[in-house]
Amino acid sequence: MKYPAYPSCFSNPATAASFSGSWDAIVIGSGIGGLATAALLSRFAHKKVLVLERHYTAGGYTHVFQRKGYEWDVGLHYIGQVRNEASQARKAFDLITNGQLQWSSMPDVYDRFVIAERQYEFVSDPERFTAKLKTCFPTESAGIDAYLKAVKNAARAGELYFAEKAIPRPLAFLFGGLMRAPFLHWAKRTTAEVLAGFTQNQELIGLLTAQWGDYGLPPEQSSFAIHAIIANHYLEGASYPVGGASRIAETILPVIEESGGKVVINAEVAEIMVKNGRATGVRMADGNELHAPVVISDAGAQATFSRLLPAENRQHEAVTKQIRTIPPSTAHVCLYVGLKETAANLGLAGTNIWVYPGPNHDANLETFLSDPNAHLPAVYISFPSAKDPDFERRHPGRATIEVITFTPHRWFEKWQETNWRRRGPEYDAFKEQLANRLLAELIRQVPALDGKIDYSELSTPLSTRHFMNHQRGEMYGLSSTPERFRLRCLTPKTPIRQLYLTGQDVSCLGVTGALFGGFLTASAILGRNLIGELGKRRPHQKPGAGPSRPGMAEKVTAESEPVDLTWRRLIAHYA
Repeated sequence: MKYPAYPSCFSNPATAASFSGSWDAIVIGSGIGGLATAALLSRFAHKKVLVLERHYTAGGYTHVFQRKGYEWDVGLHYIGQVRNEASQARKAFDLITNGQLQWSSMPDVYDRFVIAERQYEFVSDPERFTAKLKTCFPTESAGIDAYLKAVKNAARAGELYFAEKAIPRPLAFLFGGLMRAPFLHWAKRTTAEVLAGFTQNQELIGLLTAQWGDYGLPPEQSSFAIHAIIANHYLEGASYPVGGASRIAETILPVIEESGGKVVINAEVAEIMVKNGRATGVRMADGNELHAPVVISDAGAQATFSRLLPAENRQHEAVTKQIRTIPPSTAHVCLYVGLKETAANLGLAGTNIWVYPGPNHDANLETFLSDPNAHLPAVYISFPSAKDPDFERRHPGRATIEVITFTPHRWFEKWQETNWRRRGPEYDAFKEQLANRLLAELIRQVPALDGKIDYSELSTPLSTRHFMNHQRGEMYGLSSTPERFRLRCLTPKTPIRQLYLTGQDVSCLGVTGALFGGFLTASAILGRNLIGELGKRRPHQKPGAGPSRPGMAEKVTAESEPVDLTWRRLIAHYA
């Protein structure tokens, strides 16, 4: 049985025998969380890590696909905070990619909102952003200031909340409540509840929450904590990877390989093997067994506990029940559009466009879910070829667009046992209806595209299920409800010894959330506060250099700073 390695200039196809030897850790799934964990274990502890990916390409929601000379990303549309080389996010990406991942800043107006035909713009500067809000809503100045203060306070409180997930359990027992409390003050309330304390202006509330598609829940359902994290994430604008989203996996892979690790595709894990309450390796779908002293799952908390762990193992029952109380995040359809002209010739600048029938996002969504013929509750339009300065070199004379809206998985359930691309005429007709509606909205917002569409293809929640193995077609793992943030079981460590979770369910949703999930997991495995160490790193510092002494190799030894001291300093800093 052959398992081709991730197709890049760094790897060649590999047989099962070539990776069935000795590994320090096995990672299930090659999303950004799994790749980050593997890279950090390689970088800081010289661990030989095997990453197993069931799909035919690596990267999870950061991968791309191609059709007829076009290329689209599937989940990464923009990233905040990386234009600032001193930010935690930029340092994190630089560390796991050896500084090889480059970023292109999006336009100053990175998000444009059309709400009931009125247009608003979010700009890449907090002060000008605030001034624009106050110009649009001159009587709401005090409420706007209070809102922005709450966003920053909630986002900052999250640092300690998430750090608590990775600290040694004795310290968590002693200090966990103290570390979690400031964030839970915001997280236990919905976005709508918190904003109602600042303003009663529904138009303003609709605008402030107009990025709800970035976390998949409208204001009355989402935790204010996730809203604050996302809103704060984009206050200084957004960027896009030069070379496209696939550059993320491509630049992480060499770091994993530095210590003998490997990323393998078309390698589906059927089960995590457990012996005497301890993870010992994985059993592949073809029956092969691979062993390692550490197993890390980037398959999502629900899939890990419900499908990958053996049914006879009862240690995880309580965790499984808790996780099942949190619904999966929203599903979506995406229309991938190709044009035989460049983005520049078409006048596409890269600014995202969000379209809503009105400012009440909850009502918009509820109406649509009960009546598929109602107004689309939200339409997100992204222009990846305009965001990426390298796109023209790879695909000369071409441009691409993505148009997304939210749909429930239940609309597609009757076809979920059918095969991809062979689901039948009824399914195809339903897809065509949705595709035509999204295409009409695209032309309405960008009239210059009328008559110029060369290619289009619609993905549905069943596409997500087929390629990403998310059983309900969910975009963001577990929904970011207030209840999610109260759970104590969504941590890197699991009830199964030497089995760890990573990715967005450990941290928070989105590419950057999953990235820091990888940092939390690596921190828990190594007993080292890797996120805290990011703060000590200087911009442009070589990834191989220590945080305070350039040129000193980063490694874990018996003489490293005691774990408890590292975490106590973190607690003391925030307490």
